[in-house]
Amino acid sequence: MSDTQSTPVPNAPQLSDAEWRERLSKAEFDVLRKGGTEPAFTGEYTDTTTAGVYACRACGAELFTSREKFGSHCGWPSFYAPLAGESVRYIEDSSFGMKRVEVRCASCDGHLGHVFEGEGYDTPTDQRYCINSVSLTLRPEPA
Repeated sequence: MSDTQSTPVPNAPQLSDAEWRERLSKAEFDVLRKGGTEPAFTGEYTDTTTAGVYACRACGAELFTSREKFGSHCGWPSFYAPLAGESVRYIEDSSFGMKRVEVRCASCDGHLGHVFEGEGYDTPTDQRYCINSVSLTLRPEPA
């Protein structure tokens, strides 16, 4: 995981909340633009095993692949690494009395979820990118 940062994203689309609301559903807007969280075990990609690339639902930037997705049984899609180091950015999050690391799309600054370390999952990175399904679009690999 790269260093935590909180600087604005230079190439992020400069859209107003009203413009984002036109592009996104209420649930997508609440998560991607307002930092919300979808309820556990309700997202369309929680248990998906389809091979493909997961892109940001707001801007289309490719973020994760099915190769790094694993079954963490936490209620949200989990990945052990992003597609490329520069595809996401990290922000310290001390809300709700916890110290966490928020994960955002590096392209549009949309909230994706959080990344956790040291939970003991048998993955190459010992990280769990806990990502909201509603912030992603799965692009299946061609058959």
